Amino acid sequence: MTDGMHYVGGGIFRMGSDRFYPEESPARMVRVDGFWIDETPVTNRQFARFVEATNHRTWAEIPPDPSLYPGMDPALVGAGSLLFQRTAGPVDLMDYTQWWHFSLGTDWRHPYGPDSSLEGLEDHPVVHIAFADAEAYAQWAGKALPTEAEWEYAARGGLEAAEFAWGDELAPGGRMLANYWQGAFPYGNTLADGYERTSPVRTYPANGHGLFDMIGNVWEWTADWYSQPRIERKSRGSCCVPANPRGGTKRGSLDPAMPDLPIGRKVVKGGSHLCAPNYCQRYRPAARHPQAVDSSTSHIGFRCVIRGKGDASA
Repeated sequence: MTDGMHYVGGGIFRMGSDRFYPEESPARMVRVDGFWIDETPVTNRQFARFVEATNHRTWAEIPPDPSLYPGMDPALVGAGSLLFQRTAGPVDLMDYTQWWHFSLGTDWRHPYGPDSSLEGLEDHPVVHIAFADAEAYAQWAGKALPTEAEWEYAARGGLEAAEFAWGDELAPGGRMLANYWQGAFPYGNTLADGYERTSPVRTYPANGHGLFDMIGNVWEWTADWYSQPRIERKSRGSCCVPANPRGGTKRGSLDPAMPDLPIGRKVVKGGSHLCAPNYCQRYRPAARHPQAVDSSTSHIGFRCVIRGKGDASA
């Protein structure tokens, strides 16, 4: 069961950051127990085995129920997913609709649009995966999705408080150590890392825990509801740090900007191939983002964990 996984021993680490985005703050000390974690994000090849065994249909393959989405554009009542499209030139970076488009017929089998296929992408991370799809795969595999704390602890690779999974410099000596956007987002990708979209897993060096693609390539789902981090107060005289912290509640995760759409949001981690120095500098272990559980996109995937020491031969 733990083939293709690495064991990460438990420990205490500084979670979050006070130096980048406000949702990462405050930095705080937490403890996690040991766990096994997938060496790479789940690939198209692996997800195809799951679908073949279970006949699972992803959210992107099922038309939405208009009654759940008040005011929904009738043109969007069809199976599909959010697809990134490069813009022709500079645009308002506050308006994500300039580069994100709902694409009918786009799903994990057709990642770049309805006329695309998985040919040559077998070892790329699976994308266009909603939270329920990731959970279904994990259950089938006898695993679970990581908590945010587990994911971040694993991503740091044993480096205490480093900005990136490999140190404090994004591209030391000009070397590309993750798949992210080089150039001016969302139109001027120089492709210094060699990839316009996703890259095959294991393309870049593993971190200190032997894990690949914890940073960049695709965002990854975690099990936690999104909430603002907080430092848990301990009783007087207590010297212990919080153990195995979890996120907030589904109700607390709702987007306050969309009160008529009560869709919970989970934490995604790691950034993606669309994170750029001029936009979304979230190619870091501390980075986090809220993602609606019913949403799938061309830059979100996942990996799984098994908690406890377990049996490496299982």
